[in-house]
Amino acid sequence: MTSRERVIKALNHQKPDRVPVDLGSSTVTGISAGTLAKLRKALNLKYKPVRVIEPYQILGEVDEDLMKLLGIDVIGIWSPRAMFFGYLQDNWKPWNLQDGTEVLIGSGFQWTEDAEGNIYTYPCGDISAKPCAKLPKGGYYFDSISKFPPVDKNNLNAREDFKDQFQLYTEDALKYFEKTSLNLYNNTSYAVTINFWESSIGDIGFLPGGSLKNPKGIRNIEEFYSAFLLHPHYIKELFDFQTEMAIKNLMLLKQAIGDRAQAIFISGVDLGTQRGPIISPDMYREFFKPYHKKINRWVHDNTSWKSIFHSCGSVVKFLDDFIDAGVDVLNPVQTSAIDMDPKMLKTKYGDKLVFWGGGVDTQSVLPFGTPEEVKMDTLAKINIFASEGGFVFSTIHNIQYNVPIENILAMFQALSDFNKRKDR
Repeated sequence: MTSRERVIKALNHQKPDRVPVDLGSSTVTGISAGTLAKLRKALNLKYKPVRVIEPYQILGEVDEDLMKLLGIDVIGIWSPRAMFFGYLQDNWKPWNLQDGTEVLIGSGFQWTEDAEGNIYTYPCGDISAKPCAKLPKGGYYFDSISKFPPVDKNNLNAREDFKDQFQLYTEDALKYFEKTSLNLYNNTSYAVTINFWESSIGDIGFLPGGSLKNPKGIRNIEEFYSAFLLHPHYIKELFDFQTEMAIKNLMLLKQAIGDRAQAIFISGVDLGTQRGPIISPDMYREFFKPYHKKINRWVHDNTSWKSIFHSCGSVVKFLDDFIDAGVDVLNPVQTSAIDMDPKMLKTKYGDKLVFWGGGVDTQSVLPFGTPEEVKMDTLAKINIFASEGGFVFSTIHNIQYNVPIENILAMFQALSDFNKRKDR
Protein backbone atom coordinates (compact mmCIF):
# COMPACT_ATOMS: atom_id res chain seq x y z
CA MET A 1 0.00 0.00 0.00
CA THR A 2 1.01 3.61 -0.44
CA SER A 3 0.99 5.84 2.61
CA ARG A 4 -2.18 7.49 1.39
CA GLU A 5 -3.96 4.17 0.89
CA ARG A 6 -2.77 3.01 4.30
CA VAL A 7 -4.15 6.05 6.13
CA ILE A 8 -7.44 5.96 4.19
CA LYS A 9 -7.87 2.35 5.34
CA ALA A 10 -7.28 3.36 8.94
CA LEU A 11 -9.66 6.32 8.68
CA ASN A 12 -12.35 3.93 7.48
CA HIS A 13 -11.81 1.55 10.40
CA GLN A 14 -10.12 -1.02 8.23
CA LYS A 15 -6.85 -2.82 8.85
CA PRO A 16 -4.03 -1.64 6.55
CA ASP A 17 -0.89 -3.56 5.63
CA ARG A 18 0.92 -1.93 8.54
CA VAL A 19 0.23 0.69 11.18
CA PRO A 20 0.29 4.17 9.57
CA VAL A 21 2.50 6.75 11.28
CA ASP A 22 2.31 10.50 11.75
CA LEU A 23 5.22 12.66 12.87
CA GLY A 24 5.07 16.34 12.07
CA SER A 25 1.89 16.76 10.05
CA SER A 26 0.29 19.08 12.61
CA THR A 27 0.87 21.35 15.57
CA VAL A 28 -0.12 18.51 17.93
CA THR A 29 1.73 15.57 16.31
CA GLY A 30 5.08 17.31 15.91
CA ILE A 31 8.57 17.38 17.36
CA SER A 32 10.66 20.09 19.01
CA ALA A 33 13.05 21.70 16.52
CA GLY A 34 16.00 21.11 18.83
CA THR A 35 15.17 17.43 19.28
CA LEU A 36 14.58 17.05 15.55
CA ALA A 37 18.04 18.44 14.81
CA LYS A 38 19.60 15.88 17.17
CA LEU A 39 17.53 13.06 15.65
CA ARG A 40 18.71 13.93 12.14
CA LYS A 41 22.31 13.92 13.33
CA ALA A 42 21.92 10.57 15.10
CA LEU A 43 20.54 9.05 11.90
CA ASN A 44 23.45 10.44 9.84
CA LEU A 45 21.17 12.45 7.58
CA LYS A 46 22.62 15.28 5.52
CA TYR A 47 23.07 18.35 7.69
CA LYS A 48 20.69 21.20 7.11
CA PRO A 49 19.18 23.58 9.66
CA VAL A 50 15.68 22.58 10.76
CA ARG A 51 12.88 24.97 9.86
CA VAL A 52 10.79 26.18 12.79
CA ILE A 53 7.40 25.59 11.23
CA GLU A 54 5.44 26.46 14.39
CA PRO A 55 7.24 29.14 16.45
CA TYR A 56 4.92 29.24 19.47
CA GLN A 57 5.92 25.69 20.46
CA ILE A 58 9.19 25.84 18.44
CA LEU A 59 8.28 22.77 16.40
CA GLY A 60 10.48 21.64 13.54
CA GLU A 61 9.52 20.71 9.98
CA VAL A 62 10.05 17.00 9.30
CA ASP A 63 11.71 16.72 5.89
CA GLU A 64 11.10 13.94 3.39
CA ASP A 65 14.47 12.22 3.93
CA LEU A 66 13.55 11.58 7.55
CA MET A 67 9.97 10.66 6.63
CA LYS A 68 11.22 7.96 4.29
CA LEU A 69 13.76 6.63 6.77
CA LEU A 70 11.23 6.33 9.60
CA GLY A 71 8.25 5.28 7.48
CA ILE A 72 6.13 8.36 8.11
CA ASP A 73 2.84 8.28 6.18
CA VAL A 74 1.27 11.71 6.76
CA ILE A 75 2.20 15.22 5.71
CA GLY A 76 0.37 18.40 6.63
CA ILE A 77 -0.84 21.52 4.88
CA TRP A 78 -0.07 24.47 7.13
CA SER A 79 -1.21 28.06 6.96
CA PRO A 80 1.22 30.36 5.14
CA ARG A 81 1.14 32.51 8.28
CA ALA A 82 2.67 31.46 11.58
CA MET A 83 0.17 30.09 14.06
CA PHE A 84 -0.60 32.59 16.85
CA PHE A 85 1.95 35.23 15.69
CA GLY A 86 0.60 35.93 12.20
CA TYR A 87 3.79 36.60 10.21
CA LEU A 88 4.40 35.06 6.78
CA GLN A 89 6.37 31.81 6.78
CA ASP A 90 8.61 32.46 3.78
CA ASN A 91 12.15 33.51 2.88
CA TRP A 92 13.59 31.48 5.75
CA LYS A 93 16.42 33.07 7.70
CA PRO A 94 18.91 31.81 10.31
CA TRP A 95 18.08 31.84 14.00
CA ASN A 96 19.63 30.09 16.99
CA LEU A 97 17.77 28.20 19.69
CA GLN A 98 18.87 28.97 23.23
CA ASP A 99 21.14 25.93 23.29
CA GLY A 100 22.91 27.24 20.19
CA THR A 101 21.22 24.93 17.67
CA GLU A 102 21.09 26.58 14.26
CA VAL A 103 17.59 26.65 12.77
CA LEU A 104 15.69 28.54 10.11
CA ILE A 105 12.66 30.71 10.82
CA GLY A 106 10.27 32.72 8.67
CA SER A 107 11.54 36.12 7.58
CA GLY A 108 8.58 37.83 9.23
CA PHE A 109 9.71 36.66 12.66
CA GLN A 110 11.20 39.56 14.61
CA TRP A 111 12.63 39.39 18.10
CA THR A 112 14.45 41.33 20.80
CA GLU A 113 16.40 40.13 23.80
CA ASP A 114 16.56 41.73 27.24
CA ALA A 115 19.48 41.90 29.67
CA GLU A 116 18.40 38.62 31.33
CA GLY A 117 18.40 36.70 28.05
CA ASN A 118 14.61 36.55 27.62
CA ILE A 119 13.48 36.73 24.00
CA TYR A 120 10.39 38.63 22.85
CA THR A 121 8.51 38.42 19.57
CA TYR A 122 5.89 40.67 18.01
CA PRO A 123 2.48 40.48 16.29
CA CYS A 124 2.93 39.92 12.55
CA GLY A 125 6.61 40.78 13.04
CA ASP A 126 5.84 44.43 13.83
CA ILE A 127 8.56 45.42 16.26
CA SER A 128 6.93 48.83 16.79
CA ALA A 129 4.05 47.09 18.59
CA LYS A 130 4.10 45.68 22.09
CA PRO A 131 5.51 42.13 22.24
CA CYS A 132 2.99 39.32 22.06
CA ALA A 133 5.09 36.46 23.46
CA LYS A 134 8.15 35.77 25.58
CA LEU A 135 10.66 32.91 25.42
CA PRO A 136 12.15 32.82 28.94
CA LYS A 137 15.88 32.33 29.30
CA GLY A 138 16.36 28.57 29.27
CA GLY A 139 12.74 27.97 28.23
CA TYR A 140 11.48 25.61 25.55
CA TYR A 141 8.38 27.47 24.33
CA PHE A 142 7.08 30.97 23.93
CA ASP A 143 4.61 32.16 26.56
CA SER A 144 1.84 34.47 25.40
CA ILE A 145 1.90 37.97 26.79
CA SER A 146 -1.73 38.74 27.48
CA LYS A 147 -2.85 42.29 26.88
CA PHE A 148 -5.87 43.17 28.96
CA PRO A 149 -7.69 46.06 27.30
CA PRO A 150 -10.36 47.91 29.25
CA VAL A 151 -13.69 46.11 28.89
CA ASP A 152 -17.11 47.65 29.43
CA LYS A 153 -19.01 44.68 30.86
CA ASN A 154 -22.30 46.51 30.25
CA ASN A 155 -21.65 46.85 26.50
CA LEU A 156 -20.03 43.60 25.42
CA ASN A 157 -19.81 42.96 21.69
CA ALA A 158 -17.91 39.79 20.76
CA ARG A 159 -18.28 40.26 17.01
CA GLU A 160 -16.67 43.67 17.20
CA ASP A 161 -13.97 42.49 19.63
CA PHE A 162 -12.86 39.54 17.48
CA LYS A 163 -13.54 40.81 13.95
CA ASP A 164 -9.82 41.38 13.32
CA GLN A 165 -8.90 37.92 14.56
CA PHE A 166 -11.27 35.71 12.57
CA GLN A 167 -11.12 36.79 8.95
CA LEU A 168 -11.57 35.27 5.52
CA TYR A 169 -8.59 33.75 3.77
CA THR A 170 -6.85 36.09 1.36
CA GLU A 171 -6.48 35.29 -2.33
CA ASP A 172 -2.75 34.71 -1.76
CA ALA A 173 -3.46 32.20 1.01
CA LEU A 174 -5.92 30.29 -1.16
CA LYS A 175 -3.40 30.14 -4.02
CA TYR A 176 -0.87 28.76 -1.54
CA PHE A 177 -3.31 26.07 -0.37
CA GLU A 178 -4.13 25.10 -3.95
CA LYS A 179 -0.48 24.94 -5.05
CA THR A 180 0.62 23.02 -1.94
CA SER A 181 -2.20 20.48 -2.13
CA LEU A 182 -1.62 19.87 -5.83
CA ASN A 183 2.06 19.24 -5.21
CA LEU A 184 1.49 16.88 -2.29
CA TYR A 185 -1.28 14.96 -4.02
CA ASN A 186 0.33 14.62 -7.44
CA ASN A 187 4.01 14.36 -6.54
CA THR A 188 3.91 12.31 -3.32
CA SER A 189 1.98 9.31 -2.06
CA TYR A 190 1.55 10.66 1.46
CA ALA A 191 -1.78 11.09 3.20
CA VAL A 192 -2.52 14.79 3.62
CA THR A 193 -3.97 16.59 6.64
CA ILE A 194 -5.11 20.20 6.87
CA ASN A 195 -4.19 22.32 9.87
CA PHE A 196 -7.44 24.28 10.17
CA TRP A 197 -7.47 25.76 13.66
CA GLU A 198 -9.74 28.71 12.79
CA SER A 199 -12.67 26.51 13.84
CA SER A 200 -11.16 25.70 17.25
CA ILE A 201 -14.05 27.09 19.26
CA GLY A 202 -12.94 28.46 22.64
CA ASP A 203 -9.26 27.60 22.18
CA ILE A 204 -7.34 29.47 24.87
CA GLY A 205 -4.25 29.61 22.67
CA PHE A 206 -5.93 32.20 20.46
CA LEU A 207 -7.40 34.23 23.32
CA PRO A 208 -4.45 36.63 23.84
CA GLY A 209 -4.61 37.65 20.17
CA GLY A 210 -0.91 37.19 19.47
CA SER A 211 -1.23 38.34 15.86
CA LEU A 212 -3.00 41.58 16.84
CA LYS A 213 -1.40 44.86 17.88
CA ASN A 214 -4.40 45.92 19.95
CA PRO A 215 -6.68 43.01 20.82
CA LYS A 216 -10.11 43.93 22.15
CA GLY A 217 -12.62 42.31 24.48
CA ILE A 218 -12.22 39.72 27.22
CA ARG A 219 -8.70 38.37 26.76
CA ASN A 220 -7.83 37.41 30.33
CA ILE A 221 -8.10 33.62 30.71
CA GLU A 222 -9.72 33.74 34.15
CA GLU A 223 -12.25 36.34 33.03
CA PHE A 224 -12.95 34.37 29.86
CA TYR A 225 -13.79 31.19 31.75
CA SER A 226 -15.86 33.19 34.24
CA ALA A 227 -17.79 34.70 31.33
CA PHE A 228 -19.37 31.31 30.61
CA LEU A 229 -21.41 31.94 33.77
CA LEU A 230 -21.34 35.72 34.07
CA HIS A 231 -21.73 36.69 30.40
CA PRO A 232 -22.94 33.60 28.51
CA HIS A 233 -24.40 35.76 25.73
CA TYR A 234 -20.89 37.09 25.01
CA ILE A 235 -19.40 33.60 24.74
CA LYS A 236 -22.19 32.39 22.47
CA GLU A 237 -21.93 35.50 20.31
CA LEU A 238 -18.19 34.87 19.95
CA PHE A 239 -18.71 31.19 19.09
CA ASP A 240 -21.49 32.12 16.63
CA PHE A 241 -19.16 34.53 14.86
CA GLN A 242 -16.17 32.16 14.90
CA THR A 243 -18.30 29.34 13.48
CA GLU A 244 -19.71 31.54 10.72
CA MET A 245 -16.22 32.59 9.67
CA ALA A 246 -14.92 29.03 9.95
CA ILE A 247 -17.59 27.69 7.60
CA LYS A 248 -16.96 30.48 5.11
CA ASN A 249 -13.25 29.60 5.16
CA LEU A 250 -14.05 25.90 4.86
CA MET A 251 -15.96 26.69 1.69
CA LEU A 252 -12.90 28.51 0.34
CA LEU A 253 -10.61 25.66 1.42
CA LYS A 254 -12.81 23.15 -0.36
CA GLN A 255 -12.49 25.15 -3.56
CA ALA A 256 -8.70 25.38 -3.15
CA ILE A 257 -7.91 21.84 -1.97
CA GLY A 258 -10.83 19.72 -3.10
CA ASP A 259 -10.44 16.02 -2.31
CA ARG A 260 -6.66 16.15 -2.25
CA ALA A 261 -6.64 15.92 1.57
CA GLN A 262 -7.85 13.03 3.70
CA ALA A 263 -8.41 14.66 7.09
CA ILE A 264 -8.68 18.06 8.70
CA PHE A 265 -7.84 19.20 12.23
CA ILE A 266 -11.04 20.96 13.25
CA SER A 267 -10.54 21.68 16.94
CA GLY A 268 -7.66 21.98 19.39
CA VAL A 269 -9.53 23.17 22.45
CA ASP A 270 -8.47 21.26 25.57
CA LEU A 271 -11.53 20.09 27.48
CA GLY A 272 -9.74 17.71 29.84
CA THR A 273 -7.18 17.82 32.62
CA GLN A 274 -5.05 15.07 34.11
CA ARG A 275 -7.77 14.26 36.63
CA GLY A 276 -10.99 14.92 34.80
CA PRO A 277 -12.86 17.26 32.45
CA ILE A 278 -12.41 21.02 32.63
CA ILE A 279 -16.14 21.64 32.25
CA SER A 280 -19.23 19.55 32.86
CA PRO A 281 -20.86 17.54 30.05
CA ASP A 282 -23.91 19.81 30.38
CA MET A 283 -21.78 22.89 29.82
CA TYR A 284 -20.15 21.23 26.81
CA ARG A 285 -23.58 20.48 25.37
CA GLU A 286 -24.71 24.06 25.84
CA PHE A 287 -21.63 26.01 24.75
CA PHE A 288 -19.57 23.80 22.45
CA LYS A 289 -21.51 20.93 20.96
CA PRO A 290 -23.91 22.96 18.75
CA TYR A 291 -20.95 24.60 17.02
CA HIS A 292 -18.95 21.38 16.72
CA LYS A 293 -22.00 19.73 15.20
CA LYS A 294 -22.52 22.53 12.70
CA ILE A 295 -18.89 22.56 11.56
CA ASN A 296 -18.61 18.77 11.30
CA ARG A 297 -21.89 18.55 9.41
CA TRP A 298 -20.58 20.99 6.83
CA VAL A 299 -17.36 18.99 6.44
CA HIS A 300 -19.24 15.70 6.04
CA ASP A 301 -21.86 17.13 3.68
CA ASN A 302 -19.41 18.91 1.41
CA THR A 303 -16.07 17.07 1.47
CA SER A 304 -14.48 13.64 1.73
CA TRP A 305 -12.32 14.81 4.66
CA LYS A 306 -12.42 13.16 8.07
CA SER A 307 -12.77 15.47 11.08
CA ILE A 308 -9.95 15.30 13.66
CA PHE A 309 -10.57 16.65 17.15
CA HIS A 310 -7.66 17.29 19.51
CA SER A 311 -8.18 17.56 23.25
CA CYS A 312 -5.66 16.79 25.93
CA GLY A 313 -6.58 15.24 29.25
CA SER A 314 -9.45 13.08 30.35
CA VAL A 315 -12.25 13.53 27.82
CA VAL A 316 -14.01 10.18 28.19
CA LYS A 317 -17.12 11.91 29.56
CA PHE A 318 -17.44 13.83 26.29
CA LEU A 319 -16.84 11.00 23.82
CA ASP A 320 -20.49 10.07 23.25
CA ASP A 321 -21.24 13.73 22.60
CA PHE A 322 -18.21 14.06 20.32
CA ILE A 323 -19.48 11.15 18.26
CA ASP A 324 -22.98 12.64 18.13
CA ALA A 325 -21.43 15.94 17.04
CA GLY A 326 -19.75 14.23 14.08
CA VAL A 327 -16.18 13.78 15.30
CA ASP A 328 -14.39 11.08 13.27
CA VAL A 329 -10.93 11.04 14.84
CA LEU A 330 -9.67 11.61 18.40
CA ASN A 331 -6.23 13.02 19.17
CA PRO A 332 -3.90 12.87 21.15
CA VAL A 333 -5.55 10.07 23.20
CA GLN A 334 -3.91 10.93 26.52
CA THR A 335 -3.93 7.50 28.14
CA SER A 336 -2.09 8.79 31.22
CA ALA A 337 -5.13 10.86 32.25
CA ILE A 338 -7.74 9.43 34.58
CA ASP A 339 -10.37 7.13 32.99
CA MET A 340 -8.53 7.09 29.63
CA ASP A 341 -7.68 3.40 29.75
CA PRO A 342 -6.59 2.20 26.28
CA LYS A 343 -8.47 -1.12 26.43
CA MET A 344 -11.69 0.58 27.48
CA LEU A 345 -11.33 3.24 24.76
CA LYS A 346 -10.70 0.68 22.04
CA THR A 347 -13.44 -1.70 23.19
CA LYS A 348 -16.14 0.91 23.68
CA TYR A 349 -15.30 3.45 21.01
CA GLY A 350 -13.02 1.70 18.50
CA ASP A 351 -15.81 1.21 15.97
CA LYS A 352 -16.89 4.85 16.21
CA LEU A 353 -13.67 6.83 16.64
CA VAL A 354 -10.32 6.51 14.91
CA PHE A 355 -7.51 6.96 17.43
CA TRP A 356 -4.76 9.23 16.12
CA GLY A 357 -2.13 9.23 18.83
CA GLY A 358 -1.88 7.30 22.06
CA GLY A 359 1.25 5.56 20.76
CA VAL A 360 3.53 6.16 23.73
CA ASP A 361 3.37 8.03 27.04
CA THR A 362 5.11 11.37 26.40
CA GLN A 363 4.70 12.58 29.99
CA SER A 364 6.87 10.04 31.76
CA VAL A 365 8.01 7.08 29.64
CA LEU A 366 9.35 8.71 26.45
CA PRO A 367 11.29 11.51 28.18
CA PHE A 368 12.33 9.73 31.38
CA GLY A 369 12.18 5.98 30.78
CA THR A 370 14.86 3.65 29.48
CA PRO A 371 14.84 2.58 25.82
CA GLU A 372 13.53 -0.82 26.91
CA GLU A 373 10.70 0.80 28.89
CA VAL A 374 9.84 2.91 25.84
CA LYS A 375 9.69 -0.21 23.66
CA MET A 376 7.44 -2.00 26.14
CA ASP A 377 5.07 0.97 26.49
CA THR A 378 4.90 1.51 22.72
CA LEU A 379 4.21 -2.14 21.96
CA ALA A 380 1.53 -2.31 24.64
CA LYS A 381 -0.27 0.72 23.19
CA ILE A 382 -0.01 -0.47 19.58
CA ASN A 383 -1.26 -3.96 20.46
CA ILE A 384 -4.45 -2.39 21.78
CA PHE A 385 -5.12 0.48 19.40
CA ALA A 386 -4.04 -1.23 16.14
CA SER A 387 -6.37 -4.17 16.68
CA GLU A 388 -8.86 -4.31 13.78
CA GLY A 389 -7.57 -1.03 12.33
CA GLY A 390 -8.84 2.48 13.03
CA PHE A 391 -5.47 3.68 14.35
CA VAL A 392 -2.81 6.14 13.20
CA PHE A 393 0.32 5.92 15.32
CA SER A 394 1.59 9.14 16.84
CA THR A 395 2.97 10.11 20.19
CA ILE A 396 0.60 11.56 22.77
CA HIS A 397 1.09 15.17 21.67
CA ASN A 398 4.41 16.57 20.46
CA ILE A 399 7.84 15.08 21.16
CA GLN A 400 9.38 17.56 23.54
CA TYR A 401 12.75 19.22 23.83
CA ASN A 402 15.47 17.11 25.49
CA VAL A 403 13.73 13.76 24.95
CA PRO A 404 16.61 11.26 24.63
CA ILE A 405 17.23 10.35 21.00
CA GLU A 406 17.77 6.69 21.95
CA ASN A 407 14.22 6.67 23.33
CA ILE A 408 12.78 8.04 20.09
CA LEU A 409 14.68 5.38 18.15
CA ALA A 410 13.42 2.72 20.57
CA MET A 411 9.85 3.88 19.91
CA PHE A 412 10.28 3.51 16.15
CA GLN A 413 12.00 0.16 16.62
CA ALA A 414 9.01 -1.10 18.60
CA LEU A 415 6.70 0.07 15.81
CA SER A 416 8.86 -1.72 13.24
CA ASP A 417 8.93 -4.90 15.31
CA PHE A 418 5.13 -4.85 15.59
CA ASN A 419 4.64 -4.37 11.85
CA LYS A 420 6.90 -7.36 11.11
CA ARG A 421 4.85 -9.71 13.27
CA LYS A 422 2.70 -12.19 11.40
CA ASP A 423 0.09 -12.28 14.18
CA ARG A 424 -0.48 -8.54 14.41
